[in-house]
Amino acid sequence: MKKFLGISFIIFFVDRISKILVQNFISDKVYVIKNFFYLIYTRNIGAAFSMLEGKQIIFVLIGIIASIIIFLYVRKNNIKNIGYPLLLGGILGNVLDRVIYGYVIDFIGFEIFNKSMPIFNIADTAIVIGAIIIIVGSEKNEISSRN
Repeated sequence: MKKFLGISFIIFFVDRISKILVQNFISDKVYVIKNFFYLIYTRNIGAAFSMLEGKQIIFVLIGIIASIIIFLYVRKNNIKNIGYPLLLGGILGNVLDRVIYGYVIDFIGFEIFNKSMPIFNIADTAIVIGAIIIIVGSEKNEISSRN
């Protein structure tokens, strides 16, 4: 459980620090790799790809409920899958933004074939990677339990 909370905290902390740095130092698009990878400070008032804009209370409640469920599930079942703390740290990072600012700070962007992709943050990355790890781990367990 200490490792679970430690990883969750690291994700949350790195996400928080990155957002503070972006807020304070980046206003215009800054290319890290020309015409491909850039940083830019944006405010996302919706969910993924700005869906459901302005429904902050719903996102905060869902995030809090999901965090409690994840924590209790991992504690009860003594789960060692690293996907869960990644998921929890990411959820809490975005929930804090919504509570403090009323929006999520996004700043990581890519251009592919001169077209900008949706902008995201470290918390979003942790959530996606965590979910993939959980799904892959579940599939492996399902396959091995059949044999």
